[in-house]
Amino acid sequence: MYKTILAMCAGGVLLALAAGLFLLARGAAAKPAGKLETFLITAAKHQVLVGNKNARNPLPTSSPNILKGKQTFSHYCYVCHGLDGQGTGVPFADAMSPPLPSLASVSVQSYSDGQLFWVIKNGLWPSGMPRANGILSDDEIWSVVVYIRHLPAAGSLPDPPAYSDKPCNKAAD
Repeated sequence: MYKTILAMCAGGVLLALAAGLFLLARGAAAKPAGKLETFLITAAKHQVLVGNKNARNPLPTSSPNILKGKQTFSHYCYVCHGLDGQGTGVPFADAMSPPLPSLASVSVQSYSDGQLFWVIKNGLWPSGMPRANGILSDDEIWSVVVYIRHLPAAGSLPDPPAYSDKPCNKAAD
């Protein structure tokens, strides 16, 4: 058991060291990440930094669970990710650093359900992804995972209400 833990720690240290060396070699210039850097960071996140890989979603994929996930997503996640999870209608989405990934992208969809749950619950430093722990219940987070697995087409939903010129909570006349 200790050998396994030691091997995991050593692997994490090596990935972090390699990523750090690439960042040092690049300097402070603001350039898009290259293929090797992207590969190393993605591998570090998927294998070391993001936990809960083997956890299974207790919610079955069903229309009610997708709808519940969509509703939760539209209250908490849409401000950064857009209602469709792909940044549609978010005016600052292209200016974020690191770039905001489309939740429909291979890099996000390749996480296990347990890892998506972990990212939503704990956040992901230094990406800017905030933690939902204490804000959303575990059941709500699992429903968001179901929704992320069944996102609508990019641009098929309206722009987030927070960025429209209409009030979000207009009282009925």
